[in-house]
Amino acid sequence: MAGASDAGIQWPTDLRPLATLDGPAVLAAHAALQRVLASFPKQDAGACESSARSLDLVVGLEGGVYFVRVDRRLDRCGWPVGSQLEFDWFELYAVSPEGKVLGRRAVMP
Repeated sequence: MAGASDAGIQWPTDLRPLATLDGPAVLAAHAALQRVLASFPKQDAGACESSARSLDLVVGLEGGVYFVRVDRRLDRCGWPVGSQLEFDWFELYAVSPEGKVLGRRAVMP
C-alpha cells in the first residue's frame, strides 16, 4: 500500500463508517439518486440545491425489494435548518436488488 498522504489525501487510520450497505442496497440507492438528479431542472445544474449534496437517502428492504426514500436537506446549501423548496417533499422509490427502479411515489402534501 502506498504512503499515508498519496495525492494529498489524508488516509484515516480508523475508518468510521456512516453506514454499512450490501452491494444491492448501494445499487438501489444509486438508481434512486440518479432518477432524482435527472428530474431537477437543467438550468439549475451545478447549484447546491439541485445536487446530491442536498439529498439524504434512507434505504430499507421489504419482501426482497429495496425502498429508497430521498429527503431534501437544503440546510447543507446554506439555507436555514428545516427549509424546503416544496412543503414536506420526499420521494420513495421501489428498486430491485439489481438496481432497476420498479416504481416511484412522490409525497407532497
